[in-house]
Amino acid sequence: MVMGKQQPIFDEADTDDEAADAEALAELDAGRVISHDDMKAWLLTWGTPAKPAS
Repeated sequence: MVMGKQQPIFDEADTDDEAADAEALAELDAGRVISHDDMKAWLLTWGTPAKPAS
């Protein structure tokens, strides 16, 4: 039995994803990022009564 050519499911461009990527790259280029150390400190407060420093 010969199967017809199947269309890949991930080849179509998703304009919402492309827009989100462009927005994220613009934020990065503008320097609006969170440092690794700040993120780590925040994550280490999860599950504890501690409040992160402002």
